[in-house]
Amino acid sequence: MKKENKKLDQLFKKFENQWDVESPESNHEQRFVQKLKSKKSNWKRFVSIGIAASIVLILGLSIFNTTPKKTEELKFASKETKQTDSIFTILIEKELEKIKEKKSPENEKIIADALKQMRTLDNDYYKIIKELETNGESKQIIYAMIRNLQTRISFLQSVLQHIENKEQKINIADEKTM
Repeated sequence: MKKENKKLDQLFKKFENQWDVESPESNHEQRFVQKLKSKKSNWKRFVSIGIAASIVLILGLSIFNTTPKKTEELKFASKETKQTDSIFTILIEKELEKIKEKKSPENEKIIADALKQMRTLDNDYYKIIKELETNGESKQIIYAMIRNLQTRISFLQSVLQHIENKEQKINIADEKTM
């Protein structure tokens, strides 16, 4: 142990004149505290921005989620009604996927309007399902449900056709300018 202490003493003597022994300025502590406070306020901003972004993301996902939850809604319906609903739902989802694949800056407004209209039709569908749940299966309610599903499919097909026509016009216009 004494050998180690001698080595340390020798090391300290070797670097004796190289130590920083100056004392800090009188307002050093105030500047240090001020820098700490400013860093905390930046952290608070980042946290609040992160929370706001999370809220916007959650709201966006809930607004644009147009796929209905069929399994819970039709648990009281007959087998035929459930099958009919499943078939139409699959067709609607495929048409929605086709439309979303066509998304571009030129088609953005058309697609946004179509999704808004689909939410309206979805709300109508939910009202029909509630009616079906409270009053049971009657021809009128089943016809209304099927009519709503058919309307949604034909609406999506017409939107898709409109987008394709618009793309063809743009392509033709581009070919003429060449």
